[in-house]
Amino acid sequence: MGMTNRRNFLTAVAAGSALSWHSAQSAERPPVSNPRATSGDEIHEPDWEARFTVTVGQDRGDLRGSDQRVIQAAVDYVARLGGGTVKILPGRYGFRNAVYLASGVRLIGSGAETVLAKQPSTTVPLTEDSDWYDQEITLADARGLQLGDGICLRTKNPHNGGSEVLKRTLIARNGNRFKLDRALRKNLWLTGKPTCSTLFPLFSGEHIQNVTIEDLTFDGNRQNHAHLDGNYGGCIWMQDCNRIQMRRLTTHHNNGDGISWQICHDVVVEDCHSHDNADLGLHPGSGSQRPLIQNNLLERNGIGIFWCWGVKHGLAEGNRIFDSRNYGISIGHNDTDNRMKNNRVERSGKVGILFRDDSRGKDFWPNRNHLENNQIIDSGNGKDGIAIDLQGKTKDIVILGNQLKETRNPAARIGIRIGPNTQNIRLMKNKFAGLGRDVEDRRVS
Repeated sequence: MGMTNRRNFLTAVAAGSALSWHSAQSAERPPVSNPRATSGDEIHEPDWEARFTVTVGQDRGDLRGSDQRVIQAAVDYVARLGGGTVKILPGRYGFRNAVYLASGVRLIGSGAETVLAKQPSTTVPLTEDSDWYDQEITLADARGLQLGDGICLRTKNPHNGGSEVLKRTLIARNGNRFKLDRALRKNLWLTGKPTCSTLFPLFSGEHIQNVTIEDLTFDGNRQNHAHLDGNYGGCIWMQDCNRIQMRRLTTHHNNGDGISWQICHDVVVEDCHSHDNADLGLHPGSGSQRPLIQNNLLERNGIGIFWCWGVKHGLAEGNRIFDSRNYGISIGHNDTDNRMKNNRVERSGKVGILFRDDSRGKDFWPNRNHLENNQIIDSGNGKDGIAIDLQGKTKDIVILGNQLKETRNPAARIGIRIGPNTQNIRLMKNKFAGLGRDVEDRRVS
């Protein structure tokens, strides 16, 4: 990161961490013109010319190794000193568990030359019941498993039949009997057919803040990995975090999401390439506030950008979203007050931009969202397809200056379909070309 980018990053961190405090300040307070490092002050600090850095490499660097353990050691060391940079030198690093990130740490690589890759996964059944207070499991076959492996335990809840998913690490063993890093807190009874799989995100963050990840390649090894959805994993997975910045990353071939963040606020994803993932290219997850998704290339994912539940005040701008198997962009349950502009969405398998229907609550629809100057081209396979589909009771939507285009034959393809129960859908200055029908308005006039 150059000096300007580094200064911007530090400024953004300081501003975001005290947004509510600043709003309450009196305008009469004098500005801070010569900041000093003061204990506990996260707002004003000098722009230091250098910060602590640890290099990780396979045959050179401060720490040496070829798997996740050496990167984890570097993260933990830098975090203990209050933050700094972990520079991962070129090479292919094989992961058997996630690297668990820490606040105040910046991780950088060398782009395509620094590859973090999942080792093939293994799935085996449990052969003994484990209660919710236990901290151990017994497996049918432990071949291929090692201490330190990240695992995913899945079972049916014996009381209500629902699915349970737990992520743990193997830390001790006697034969096929393993101790876990944490207690189960769920009943893994044989009646629920519990299994243990070596599944994990490559980078994982929970309850952390002020983290930057740049110039790294993440290989999910999709052909050799069981599926793990974005509520629990991805090449990168975050939950309950603040101010995470991700730039110039490649996340590909994961049997799940490329990048997923749940209940994370002020996340920035810029200039990344997420491709050939089984599920979602980018997953701004439930409750996430103010995401910035900018200038990314998203190709051949199940869905390019999936606004999950309650994602608000976000901006998706300048993204190129190609060949999504289902939807280029999907927005739904209580995702309100977001803006999508200057994106190019091309060759989506079903719909270019979908406003999902969610009738399970009083008003769970994606209201007050704004589409502006997007290009939506060749939506849908076969003879039908929809560029923009507004479903349910979605309301207060602005669709301005978009180009909706079909380069194949028009067939039954639709530019904008407005559902019968939608309200206040404002169409302005949009351009249509080559479609069977420009606008299909199903509302009763």
